[in-house]
Amino acid sequence: MPSTSNPSRRDRARSWVTQETTGGFLLIGAAVIALIWANSPVRESYFSLTELVVGPSAIHLDLSLGTWAADGLLAIFFFVVGVELKHEFVAGSLRDVKQAGVPMLAAVGGMAVPAAIYAAVVVLAGDPGALSGWAIPAATDIAFALAVLAVFGRGLPSALRTFLLTLAVVDDLLAIIVIAVFYTDELHLQYLAVALAAVAAFAVLVRLKKMRWYLLLPLALVAWAFMHEAGIHATIAGVLLGLTVPAIIRHGEAHTRTHELEHHIKPISAGIALPVFAFFSAGVSVVDGGGIGTILGQPVVLAIVLGLIAGKVVGVLGVTWVVIKITPLRLPDRIGVRDLLPVGLLAGIGFTVALLIAELSFTDAEHTSGAKAAILAASLLAAVLAAITLRWDAGEKRSRDMNEDGVLDSEGTDIGDPDEETGLIDPDPGPIPTEGRRPDATD
Repeated sequence: MPSTSNPSRRDRARSWVTQETTGGFLLIGAAVIALIWANSPVRESYFSLTELVVGPSAIHLDLSLGTWAADGLLAIFFFVVGVELKHEFVAGSLRDVKQAGVPMLAAVGGMAVPAAIYAAVVVLAGDPGALSGWAIPAATDIAFALAVLAVFGRGLPSALRTFLLTLAVVDDLLAIIVIAVFYTDELHLQYLAVALAAVAAFAVLVRLKKMRWYLLLPLALVAWAFMHEAGIHATIAGVLLGLTVPAIIRHGEAHTRTHELEHHIKPISAGIALPVFAFFSAGVSVVDGGGIGTILGQPVVLAIVLGLIAGKVVGVLGVTWVVIKITPLRLPDRIGVRDLLPVGLLAGIGFTVALLIAELSFTDAEHTSGAKAAILAASLLAAVLAAITLRWDAGEKRSRDMNEDGVLDSEGTDIGDPDEETGLIDPDPGPIPTEGRRPDATD
């Protein structure tokens, strides 16, 4: 008989790698290794590895390893993002617009203000050619932000995690739209049509009583390849595929398909795709090209740092304050305005998506290196400031009506409770829509 210990070990490994703290440490570790290697005496080997071309040229997939990481592996991460978005829209925090209204609007402010600060800085500093990077400080890294919150936010209401997750997924959705609209050079409609047809076929097959991986995986690869050929960043295919996954219970299953697929794919995303992408993207050399002074002296560096730190805080806090003052929308129970200072700083951790947009924004090495260095520095600073303010916030006395809506806050769990340890979709988040029971629900 086969051993029963292997599944147990696999389950423990899956649980470990999908913890938000683990994912954050893996990202940090990969980035640190890349930075050390890229500035060591053998740095040429790092850049040679990054630029090594592999893949079939006949179908235009002879890409460098760095491009494979950014276009290929990152598509896995965006598939998980698409699945999480689908779950949030159908059965999660984005299902009730009234509940999600404040963090959704805060996400818009948290993107618009940093972009405006970036544009103002580069223009005033005399580098209008860098305006193409306006979207860099608008991005938020879900994995890093939630990891910092999980480590340093213990004791704070778990509703704060839901608020940050809602803000981050809306931020990611808007960032995806920005990439598709503003960072697509040339659109080939015939290839786009094939990619969308593959996505549609995937949507049909993923709804069948039995999911057939030997059909779903090739269709996903076809959608990715033709999206790449269409001229649209191939990670968009991952999002579209994720959004097709049903988020209501079908065929009498125990869990939704969004939960099942995330359960299988997120360990690959968190344990392989994101760290490898970070490794190939974070290797900025500060000893070449004039040294660290030349790189950090670029206007784009100041623009990104101010955008990610000051812009995010002002955007998130400012929009939230205006919304709760002039509209009927209110913060969730147990959350006050003071809690949004660390949230704004957490939103300033722009690592993954910001690095991707930086690569898409510039064609010259000088701006690209400066942008990447600024992203790493600003994300680290934002994480440190967020950690400090989270511990301060956790130590402050909390009122019975933190959201100041005139009604005593309901009871709730705190960050650090056992059910808050992983970032996986909750398999039992309450009443889950099912076929036949919720005929109005879309899956």
